[in-house]
Amino acid sequence: MSRPEPVAVVDAARVHRLPVRVYYQDTDAGGVVFHAAYLSFLERARTEFLRSIGFDIGRLAEEGVLFALHRLEMEFLKPARLDDALQVTAAVGHLGRTSARFLQTVERADGSVAIRASLSLVCVSATRFRPMGIPEPLREALESWTLPAGGAAATGAAADNGVEATG
Repeated sequence: MSRPEPVAVVDAARVHRLPVRVYYQDTDAGGVVFHAAYLSFLERARTEFLRSIGFDIGRLAEEGVLFALHRLEMEFLKPARLDDALQVTAAVGHLGRTSARFLQTVERADGSVAIRASLSLVCVSATRFRPMGIPEPLREALESWTLPAGGAAATGAAADNGVEATG
C-alpha cells in the first residue's frame, strides 16, 4: 500500500481550512483523539469546503448526486488530545471524470501535523449507485481548487515527518 503524499507547502488559496475543537466524545480513555474520530473531522472539512464553493451535499443528493468513498489512506503522526484546537484542511489533489482525490491534514495548534490523509471519492447516481460523471458546474468549481500536478502534495504548513507515540 502506498503512503499518502508528503506534507508540503502548497498554494494556500487552494486549501480550505476548518477549525475543529476536540471534545470528550472524540477521545479514547487516555484523552487522545480516537482514530475513527479523524474521519468525522475530515468529512466535516470536505463538506464545508463544498459549501464554501457553493455546493450543498444535501441539495446534490436531492438532485441524484452522491459521493462514495472508494479509497482511504491515513498516516498518524502525532496525537491530538482533549480540548485541542485543530485545523482540518481539504484540497483537491486530482480530479477525474467520475472521481476526486482529496488531500487532507489535521494540524495541531503548534503547526505540527497530527494526521494526513488521501481520500478518493467516486461520484455515483443516488438511484442506481453506479459511477457517473461529476456534474459540470461542480467539476468547474473543483478544477479551480485542484492543486497543480507538480505540487500534488498534501496540505499543511510545513513538512513534519516525526512520529510521536499516541498513548
